[in-house]
Amino acid sequence: MAESSAEITFKKETVSKLLSSFFKEEKTKVGADAVILMAEMLHVFVQEAAQRTIKQAEAEDCDRVDIEHFEKILPQLLLDF
Repeated sequence: MAESSAEITFKKETVSKLLSSFFKEEKTKVGADAVILMAEMLHVFVQEAAQRTIKQAEAEDCDRVDIEHFEKILPQLLLDF
């Protein structure tokens, strides 16, 4: 399976809204450093998920990666993170 050169990026506004949605008080703010750190964590998580999913598909001798491959690696991925 071919490697892609496309870079995974997350908009800072989206990450900030995602983090803010879990706060119980509306007055709680998210710092710029926290948003940058969370965006980097999401980047690492998505890259790792993609790599593990590809490996799972290859282990099953599949030419195509399907959602079933992702579902198989998801429990261990969540435990690792």
